[in-house]
Amino acid sequence: MDDEKDAKVRFETLSAEKIPFGKNNFLEVARKKAITDEGDSEFISVSRGYFLPDGSEKYKKSITIPDDPSIKAFVTEKINKL
Repeated sequence: MDDEKDAKVRFETLSAEKIPFGKNNFLEVARKKAITDEGDSEFISVSRGYFLPDGSEKYKKSITIPDDPSIKAFVTEKINKL
């Protein structure tokens, strides 16, 4: 168990796009990479956030989706059906 506590994960944003909505909210879709001593793993992140009065961004909620073509197709299909 001590090994799990010592494991470090570093996250790197490979690409990201945002779209504003409402008065001061945004959605961000990003491709990210989790980097550990054991290897790297890419995933898709969908995050909701808002802009602070000074223009900086604050994130509220996020969901990650594995970088798997069948899962991305499923999510895309279901969103388009709604």
